[in-house]
Amino acid sequence: MKRNSPLKPTDAELAILRVLWQRGRSTVREVTEDLNRVQRTGYTTALKIMQIMTDKGLVKRDETARSHVYEAALSEDETQQQLVRHLLDRAFGGAAFKLVQHALAAKKATPSELAEIRKLINDMEGGS
Repeated sequence: MKRNSPLKPTDAELAILRVLWQRGRSTVREVTEDLNRVQRTGYTTALKIMQIMTDKGLVKRDETARSHVYEAALSEDETQQQLVRHLLDRAFGGAAFKLVQHALAAKKATPSELAEIRKLINDMEGGS
């Protein structure tokens, strides 16, 4: 059953999505091989998670070949936007300032990241 609500992937599902975003369309075996470079994941575990992800609408499955091929249903950017919207609403009551404040306090931004943030703010304000 596919959901119409915002996607809320688990940590394991996000790990699989990262592989699919990097590799593109992939079989369970290919995803498992990539996952095993970072964390030990069995084939059947990855298969079960990807079946659940299909039901949740996180991935699409092409069943035309013997080995099913999976791809992310949404781009990395689209998924991140949904996750941030969900976090913004749930944890910060929709207050973008509080989200940014806590994000910057949680992990020190590099000077180049701060410059990119300033540029983004200037662009959003219509400045130069």
